[in-house]
Amino acid sequence: MPELPEIEVLKRSLEPRLVGRRVLEVRVHSPALREPLDRSSLESLAGRRIVRLSRRSKYLLLEVERGATLVIHLGMSGRLTLAPASAEREAHEHLSLRLDDAERLRLRDPRRFGLAFVAPTREIELDRHFRHLGAEPLAPALTGIQLSELARGRRGPVKSFLMDGRLLVGVGNIYATEALYRAGIHPARSVARIGAGSWQRLADAVVATLEQAITEGGTTLNDFRDGAGREGEFQESLAVYGRAGEACPACGATLRRLVQAGRSTFYCPRCQR
Repeated sequence: MPELPEIEVLKRSLEPRLVGRRVLEVRVHSPALREPLDRSSLESLAGRRIVRLSRRSKYLLLEVERGATLVIHLGMSGRLTLAPASAEREAHEHLSLRLDDAERLRLRDPRRFGLAFVAPTREIELDRHFRHLGAEPLAPALTGIQLSELARGRRGPVKSFLMDGRLLVGVGNIYATEALYRAGIHPARSVARIGAGSWQRLADAVVATLEQAITEGGTTLNDFRDGAGREGEFQESLAVYGRAGEACPACGATLRRLVQAGRSTFYCPRCQR
C-alpha cells in the first residue's frame, strides 16, 4: 500500500502540471471502489480551476475553486496519472478529469480499495476520514520528545507504535522497519523501555528514512507509480526489509525476520539488540 513518501512523490509530480488547470469534464466510468463514487458531487467539479495540491497522511488533496477539495486515496493498487485527453480509457479506470490543456487525470484501481470524494475545504479535518489521524512526521520534523509523549502510558512494541496512524501517520511497514534499523532499536522492544536518547535517534531515523524515500521517488514493489507513470527507486536502498538471511550491511550478521501483528519485520540481531 502506498504510504506517506509515495503520496508526497505523487503530489510533487502532479503539482506543476495541475495547479492552474481548469477541469472541463468529470467522468465516473465505474463507481465501484471501497466507497462508491458519488457521481453528482464529482461532476460538480467541472468548470472549476485547481488551485492547490496538498497531502494529509496517505490522502492526496486537490483543492479547487469555490471551496471544494477532491480527496483521493490510492488504496492498495491505485494509480493516479496524467495522459492525453484523447488516450483510450485504461482497464480499471474508475474516474477521469479532462483538463483545459488537453490532458486527462485518471484514477485506475484494479483491486478497488481506493477512495475518491469531494469535501468542503474548510471542513477537511472534521471529515470522518481525517479526524482520527495522528501527527505528521515531516512538517514540522518529528522530535524525540514528541515521540516519547505519544508513547506515554503505552507498553506495546515500538514497531506497532510507529505504525499506529492514530498517533503518527504515514510510517508503514517498510519505513518503520528501516527506521528502527537506522536507530539501532529492536522492533519488539516495548515503548516503555526506550529512553530519551533512543527516542531522538528514532525520530531522526524516521525523518531521514521518509525523506530519502521521497528523494528516490518512493518504493515500488508492485503497483506504485508517480503522476507521470514512473516507478520509485527506494526499494534499491532498503537495508533490511525483505533481506532475511542476507548479511547486515553494517556488521555482517545474518538478518532475521519475525512476524508482528501479521506483518513481516526484518532486523539485525547484533545492531538491534
